[in-house]
Amino acid sequence: MRVLQRASALILRRGIATFQSRLCKSGSLFRVHPSVSKALAENKPVVALESTIITHGMPYPHNLSTAKQVEAIVRAEGATPATVGVIEGEVHVGLSPEELEHLALCKNSLKVSHRDLPYVMSKGLSGGTTVSATMIAAHRAGIPVFVTGGIGGVHRDGENSLDISADLTELGRIPIAVISAGVKSILDIGRTLEFLETQGVCVATYGASKNFPAFFSPQSGFTSPCQVGNPEEAAALIASTLSLDLQSGVLLAVPIPEEHAAASQLIEEAIQAAVAEASAKGITGRDVTPFILQMVNELTEGKSLQANIALIYNNAKVGSQIACALSKQMAERKSRGQTHHHGKHSSDSDIVVIGGINVDFIAKGKTRTLHFGQTNPGSVCQSFGGVGRNIADSLSRLGRRPLFISATGADSHSEAVLNYCKHMNTSGVLRLEEQNTATYCAVITESGELSLGLGDMDVHQQITEQYVSQFEKQLSSATLVCLDGNIPVSTIDYVCSIARKHNINVWYEPTDSEKASKPFLSDAWTSLSYSSPNLAELCTMNKTLGFPTPEVLPRALEEVLSVAVALSRPLLEHVHCLVVTLGAGGVLVCGEHDAGSVNLQPRKQKRRRQLCAVHYPALTVTAEETMNVSGAGDSLAGALMTGILQRRDTDTCVRMGLLAARLSLASSHPIAPTLTSDSVDPNKVRQDWPKPSFMWIN
Repeated sequence: MRVLQRASALILRRGIATFQSRLCKSGSLFRVHPSVSKALAENKPVVALESTIITHGMPYPHNLSTAKQVEAIVRAEGATPATVGVIEGEVHVGLSPEELEHLALCKNSLKVSHRDLPYVMSKGLSGGTTVSATMIAAHRAGIPVFVTGGIGGVHRDGENSLDISADLTELGRIPIAVISAGVKSILDIGRTLEFLETQGVCVATYGASKNFPAFFSPQSGFTSPCQVGNPEEAAALIASTLSLDLQSGVLLAVPIPEEHAAASQLIEEAIQAAVAEASAKGITGRDVTPFILQMVNELTEGKSLQANIALIYNNAKVGSQIACALSKQMAERKSRGQTHHHGKHSSDSDIVVIGGINVDFIAKGKTRTLHFGQTNPGSVCQSFGGVGRNIADSLSRLGRRPLFISATGADSHSEAVLNYCKHMNTSGVLRLEEQNTATYCAVITESGELSLGLGDMDVHQQITEQYVSQFEKQLSSATLVCLDGNIPVSTIDYVCSIARKHNINVWYEPTDSEKASKPFLSDAWTSLSYSSPNLAELCTMNKTLGFPTPEVLPRALEEVLSVAVALSRPLLEHVHCLVVTLGAGGVLVCGEHDAGSVNLQPRKQKRRRQLCAVHYPALTVTAEETMNVSGAGDSLAGALMTGILQRRDTDTCVRMGLLAARLSLASSHPIAPTLTSDSVDPNKVRQDWPKPSFMWIN
């Protein structure tokens, strides 16, 4: 224990900070306010709000007071406001009072649309997000409802100028509900509605009629194709859109309240005068709307500003009511779905595994030392592996039925491996022409240690975000999603965003020390629930986050455990549990303390917790018994997952994993064909189990 304390203190002195301080330094480009994160994690209603109304829509102090009042209305209706803005190159989803005031007072803030995000972020600039940019940020954070004043559209003479707002194209490709007062009358409303139809956007008027509003006026002379009469109907429409995976949005047009519509004729006349003035002065593009709004406010002696504020308040109230109704309906759907899946086939769709599939060639030397540059006597056998495939195989043999998502070539290797995997659900495996199925060659010594590995893994880059998104429905309803480090970073980020949105548990298997960094290149890692690194991979994770690590990894077991605990501590700020594999040294399980052990059961929400670690010694496997070292860790992980999903206690879960790993080491296959539920049941396998050692993590 003293060694543990010395090692922890040593690493801490070298500068390990808390995750919170590191986050401030790391420059994460998307920051979600704690209140928003908490609400999303607890599946409570959240309403996204844009910020160009603060930076470009109104003069100070009206802009600040309006923004604060809109947030107050959202809270009063039972939802959490998430005002989106860009501050010094970082997109904030949810702003503090100080950040709101900063944007309201900022003299050189930019109007940030979709196209402007890369530039503004790369330059470290600040600005208000338009509808399109706010939709992107809200969707990334997992917020399905967004309230604004009015959306952009097709400008007059747009058929010639092609001046069409990015708001419309984003509505066509982001599944989010936008609540607005329709489209400003300075735009071509008819062509705007036609464009939205082309983009596949469901447009509905909120209220008693289908009249499509024109911002300051409850009527535009056009009608919406749909109509919803109350928050529940609107929520049902949104829920249906999301469940269909259409990848397009919903526009809910809310007419301005009647008491503020009286001035609509006066405002319309002022708008026409302002449009003519803008044309005469050659004002175009993004500058048109702010110019017209300013001039209209002057011509109407402030009546347009009053109407503008009133309709925004009304939209916030209606949008919050819809968000609350949607949250309730989605919770009811999830509850019904969970009840339905408790039956006979509950294991059919509760796990999704995304990762590599390989044809493995294992060469084992027959001499103590291998000599490079010459032929060594040995044996060579072919098997089927890949980290993702191995874990899915292990789970399948242990009674689960995970959906396995991967990619192979359309070649003889893929035919062979898929034929071998008939006991698995491989419906998610993509076969590609002109691609080679991944192959891996491992050269191991007589004692079973890996001497050299060579791999052709390029096809794994085809497990893209676009392909995996086809399975979003399965991902969002899974109990557990397992990712291996072979898949692209963008795919990992996408799955983590889905996990954040739907509160799904994600297990990350790093694969090797180089690939261990992938989720930690962004804030995606904060959505992980489990990970199973070895000590080198754990070091990589810490290095990627900027935490100091030992220059040389220790060899003595007591020192290894000390360093593993110290390196696990920063990650446990967000990761629920770390399973650190130590080879012949066994397994170190780190996480939340529960009844003298580590709580492995999936958490329902993040909370402050007392941390601890438990070390389990490995089971003995002799060099003569060792046939294959490529699947032991994957067998361990698969059996651990099975135990967790069966709600077994921690000791039983880990012992299941150790038994599965031993079977793998003694088999010519990465996952032993003899692997069954009985073969890893500690109650049915005779084994003297050494007592695990417990330690607190400070």
